[in-house]
Amino acid sequence: MRAWQTERLRSFKKRGQKLELKHTTRMVPKRREEILDGGSLYWVIKGYVAVRQRLLDIRPFVDKEGVSRCHLVYDKEIVMVSPRPRRAFQGWRYLEAKEAPPDIRAVRGGLPEKLQRELAELGLL
Repeated sequence: MRAWQTERLRSFKKRGQKLELKHTTRMVPKRREEILDGGSLYWVIKGYVAVRQRLLDIRPFVDKEGVSRCHLVYDKEIVMVSPRPRRAFQGWRYLEAKEAPPDIRAVRGGLPEKLQRELAELGLL
């Protein structure tokens, strides 16, 4: 994830584009203010919710084909979370604070990712 995002930012810089990370989606979140008040974009990687990035802005726009879309602008800091099994999905999934996986640094002082995944599969995390 870090390598991919670093390369994206490098390519933006080469092209003289704004250095910000954004994800394009077709649907505009209806709970905009609530999401921007501390909300994050959670990434599913290899079948697990593994990291999050704080959302900074939500920008609706219309693409070249006339289709309404939305840019989710997110922070460059990648925060590892306690891994939770999750199939990849498309579309919005709102997580209430109590349902969101906790940050790793707040839970177990940084166990190796592979060990965390194995413990999660055993139901121990």
